[in-house]
Formats: sequence, structure tokens, C-alpha cells
Amino acid sequence: MITATPRHTPLPPALPVPTHSVRPARARDAAELAELSRPFVCSGELRERPASLFAVHAADFLVAQAPGCPVEGAVGLRVHPTGSGEGCGAVGVLYNFCVAGHRQGCGVGAGLLRAALATARARSLGALFTATTGGGDLFLRYGFAPTTARRAPSSWVDSLDPRRNARILSRAL
Repeated sequence: MITATPRHTPLPPALPVPTHSVRPARARDAAELAELSRPFVCSGELRERPASLFAVHAADFLVAQAPGCPVEGAVGLRVHPTGSGEGCGAVGVLYNFCVAGHRQGCGVGAGLLRAALATARARSLGALFTATTGGGDLFLRYGFAPTTARRAPSSWVDSLDPRRNARILSRAL
């Protein structure tokens, strides 16, 4: 009887998982922001915004991106001046929050939300608001809670499409 000793063949090294970083968006990111948003627009989760609008409002956005990769996530933070929310001073609104499907569940959204919260605190905002057509689980995990439209900036509330049936969430800072 002949027995062979099994050879131990080492596994190839695992491919490194790209680590994303969060940075302010630039006007030249506009086309990527529009492309990133497209699947969410098609599903009804986000409003359609042309690349030109992303370019004009690039300063509102934070983006998540791994080295050498396209933008993998984004969130806009628009500041509303004092008096726009009830008794909060200046407040912020988070909008167009999206993460590429292949990066969902990998911490990209959480990283973006933490960066948006830090940015809002650095700007001395009293509260943050957002509207979601989904469950809002990430926001809820980070201290957001359902609120009424009357507490949010009226100009933003007036811009919401009632057909989308979005829930308004807020968080004091």
C-alpha cells in the first residue's frame, strides 16, 4: 500500500479590501455623484439631480472613496440659517445620502454619517434633519428620531415631495 503525504499548498494572500476615506466633494466629482445616485433615483429613494446641480452644490457634499476607486458614497449637508428650525439656531439638513450597492454594509454609510455629524458640530449647528423613504435604521442608530415637519426648516419642508411619503428625522447636536 502506498500512501502519499498531502502537500500543504498555501492559499494565495487575500486581496486587500480598499479602505475608504471621507473628504469634501469637489465640482469635478459632479458626474460621479450623479452616477452614484442614479440607482436610488430609479428606485424612488432619491430625487433626480443633474450633474450640473451637483457641481454647483459640491461644497455641500462629503464623499467616501477608496484610493483609485470611484466615489462609493455621498451625503449633502445644507445649512439653514437661524430661525429656520424651531428654537435651534442654525440647523443642517442631510440630503442625497447614498452608498454604492457593493459597499453597503461595509461601514461606508456610517463613516459618512460620522463625518457629517462632526462637520455639523464644527459649524455650531443646533440640529440636523433628514427625510427618508426607507426605514432610516442608520440614522436611528446615530441618535436621530422621528420629528414633525414644523420643527424642521420650512423652506426645506416645502421642497419635499408629499407623494414620496418621507419620514422626517432629527437629531439635536
